[in-house]
Amino acid sequence: MDIISEEKRSWNMSRIKGKNTKPEFVVRSLLYKMGYRFRLHRKDLPGTPDIVLPKYNTVIFVHGCFWHRHKGCKYAYTPKSRVKFWKDKFAGTVKRDKQHLKQLKENGWEVFIVWECETKDMDKLKKMINKISKAINGILLLSGDYN
Repeated sequence: MDIISEEKRSWNMSRIKGKNTKPEFVVRSLLYKMGYRFRLHRKDLPGTPDIVLPKYNTVIFVHGCFWHRHKGCKYAYTPKSRVKFWKDKFAGTVKRDKQHLKQLKENGWEVFIVWECETKDMDKLKKMINKISKAINGILLLSGDYN
């Protein structure tokens, strides 16, 4: 049983943003400070990637742990009410994510996923962005302090 009314729950859910979220801003800020220039939310690409680095044929998705089911993450819990509804909804999201990933790779795009929980620890995020940087152009660009 839900502890708030159906109308209030609907209102709450309608306020959840799909783009320009705080985790996205954190990743975008770090990439920009590293000298990368990018495009946002290209609708012509499968899955509308959050960040597109056209020069490097690379896309970055900044996934929310809850919605995209980050395995082993404490934020990827399943609500206790309407369990079947939520499991079906999450399964659809994960299936679409896999489909988009496959389509992007088939079209020659390098795809990276940054999870919401990884944006909460700046040191871990810098290491991840460093790995992405190394993968797309073979050099490490993250040497300074980009806080």
